[in-house]
Amino acid sequence: MSNIPLAVFENFKIRRSYDEKTGMWYFSVVDIIQALIQQPDFQTARKYWNKLKERLKKEGSQSVTKCHQLKLESADGKKYLTDVANPETLFRLIQSIPSPKAEPIKLWLAKVGYERIQDMSDPARSLDRAREFWKQHGRSEKWIQQRMTGQETRNKLTDYWKNHEITKEEEYAILTNIIHQEWAEVSVNQHKELKGLKTQNLRDHMSEAELIFTALAELSTRQIAEGVEATGMEENAIAGKKGGVIAKKARLVFESGTGKKVVTGENFLPLGAKKAKRLVQGNKRGKL
Repeated sequence: MSNIPLAVFENFKIRRSYDEKTGMWYFSVVDIIQALIQQPDFQTARKYWNKLKERLKKEGSQSVTKCHQLKLESADGKKYLTDVANPETLFRLIQSIPSPKAEPIKLWLAKVGYERIQDMSDPARSLDRAREFWKQHGRSEKWIQQRMTGQETRNKLTDYWKNHEITKEEEYAILTNIIHQEWAEVSVNQHKELKGLKTQNLRDHMSEAELIFTALAELSTRQIAEGVEATGMEENAIAGKKGGVIAKKARLVFESGTGKKVVTGENFLPLGAKKAKRLVQGNKRGKL
């Protein structure tokens, strides 16, 4: 399974995951129900789903049994087991919920699946959508190019890991954190906290310099791993540390020459979110 950024149906965010082996999308059932019943409160939608699940089980519906659980990120930034279903199962569940949004959301689900098929046959489509998204959020052309270059470097590294006995999601996270800790001298979570991020993607809030050194660390890691044919967690962790050290040394030279820190708290959060971050930080200082 690979996690994909949130999809949006009208004003409702829908968490989803794509299974590359089966070519199938899986969506959070509660998120879909929130959109169906137009309920902004997550807990209310969750209770609705629990009651519906009980009723369908009593009726002998197979739709519930075809739902399974994946770890998806919640509003607090942590991952929890969440009921998910593919579009076919969701279509059947939707029929059990009286809602004027039933047909629109069915069309939306079909469209999302179709877009993924198009992306697989023409990857430039997904890149174009990403580029347009970043433009709408005020990113410069130079930043967008660096972000996309960095993502290509990242994809090559994760492809190597996948082909060398790195299979679990937590293993990818551990290796990523090892590399990040080495070059940045802060963990991924510490870097996010420094920027005041919660559920946001750290790389989407990196400066051009942060993106460059992240890419250098991951490029170095992959080439070291390929050179020794690193396999499994232990060997790839060693390669990750060595790759991170290369980028760290380059970072220190850069900082010495420019007088500027690479790792900073700068982000692309909306102004309101930045004000809230400063207020929270001010409150924390007041308690010390």
